[in-house]
Amino acid sequence: MINRIASILTLLTALSFGLILTGCSTSVKRLDTNAVTDLSGDWNDTDSRLVSEQMIQDVLGRTWIDLFISENGNLPAIIFGEVHNLSHEHINIATFIGDIERELINSGGVQFVASKVERGEIRIERKDQELNASSETAKPMGQELGADFMLKGTINTILDTEGDEQVRFYQIDLSLISLADNHKVWAGQKKIKKLIEKSTFRW
Repeated sequence: MINRIASILTLLTALSFGLILTGCSTSVKRLDTNAVTDLSGDWNDTDSRLVSEQMIQDVLGRTWIDLFISENGNLPAIIFGEVHNLSHEHINIATFIGDIERELINSGGVQFVASKVERGEIRIERKDQELNASSETAKPMGQELGADFMLKGTINTILDTEGDEQVRFYQIDLSLISLADNHKVWAGQKKIKKLIEKSTFRW
């Protein structure tokens, strides 16, 4: 009788342990990085990619770039300024800037100047070369490419909530400003609207 009870207890322990392992298991599914995946309705990688692609198509298709090339004989050099997140949620601005920077560089239509942080690191390396590298391979100071324009902007949101539904409206504004005279040569705007329905969610 005792052996039978012990066997039952052992079986129950094994089953309980199995249930615990099942409950704690993690499932991972790899997705196409270009696939549209909206889980929470928040700003995501798809929003960042689509906005950057459309903004760059617009800025490169305007007359300012042809005017600059005809007047100066070379491609305009652009540097990124601040992109302020004025929305209600956390948005990874660095990723958004990276998407725009990549599209601009790969377009071949402009030159892109390194950021302030990147320039600082490069200047340290150039100073080190001045002291330690051979004269044939050391890169001289004072030869940097100066930016012609600064690209900056904002991300804003408007929320409209009723019951279990919420409409999220994103507005992204970017401006391209001449460093020579503060003249705005381009202003771009992209809007995104999402309807989110959650039956058990409280906003």
